[in-house]
Amino acid sequence: MTAIADFRPRMESRIHALRALAPLTFRQISGAVADVWSVHGDQGGGGHYIAPDPRIVIFLDDAPPPLSLRLSETAPAHKAVQASYIPAGVPLWSRMERSGTLNHIDLHLEASALQRRLSATGVRADLTQPRLLETTPQLVALGRLAAAEVVRPRRGAMLLDSLIDATLAEFFAEPGPCDADDGCSCGSGGLAPWQMTAVERHFRANLSRPVPVAELARAARLSESWFSHCFRMETGETPHRWQARQRLLAACTLMENSVLPLAEIAQATGFADQAHLSRSFRATHGMPPSAWRRTRIAMTGIPSD
Repeated sequence: MTAIADFRPRMESRIHALRALAPLTFRQISGAVADVWSVHGDQGGGGHYIAPDPRIVIFLDDAPPPLSLRLSETAPAHKAVQASYIPAGVPLWSRMERSGTLNHIDLHLEASALQRRLSATGVRADLTQPRLLETTPQLVALGRLAAAEVVRPRRGAMLLDSLIDATLAEFFAEPGPCDADDGCSCGSGGLAPWQMTAVERHFRANLSRPVPVAELARAARLSESWFSHCFRMETGETPHRWQARQRLLAACTLMENSVLPLAEIAQATGFADQAHLSRSFRATHGMPPSAWRRTRIAMTGIPSD
């Protein structure tokens, strides 16, 4: 068995339409190797990667690169990913959505050394599950510091070693899509309970306006494309359809339990106007909201102000 001090990453890759803009720079420390890459990719370029060791990739520019990632050839594409954790033995497919430059640092980690680093920082994580994160300013900042130390070493191994520990703590300390204690079923397509709760909380807090799917995805700490896939598996409907149904339910509650005019109810529940509410209501309930409200008043009455 290779000693941790002599750890060397072993990556199998097949790439096309990608070219290095500068020679690879790397540093090795106990149980880890840090690589710094600057690559130009043509639209449609990309590659397939698999390694027997876990790794973290952080893209170092302010915005995520024009790159989509897949964890299988048929899986939904993850876009706008700025940092990723890929477990040992998990394949990855990448594709450039448009031409551009990729500046990134790759941290290849020996599995037992990774476990020890996490234990030392008090972090628990399921290292068998991938993590793909969108905008991550803290990780980008740490990645840039680590990359600078790899390219132009200014200190001994202690600084880079500490930066790797800080990166791991930042990456795994926040709830991710597949923490072991979350009951997450991302691998089978669903959402963890904490993710669904976060999505519902964010939606309720912003009921009076349209909520882009990207916002719900951020609440669940997933890429937008993967969130949409997981959400549909979890609820049986798309995020847009779910939002429309939730808005109608909220409107019904207000119609039944308040004296607010329909125009104000439409505004409070995120419809464009009363006509929009009426069209959506009629399509679902087969009658206009005014008729439904009169029926409910006759049955239950409306509380007085």
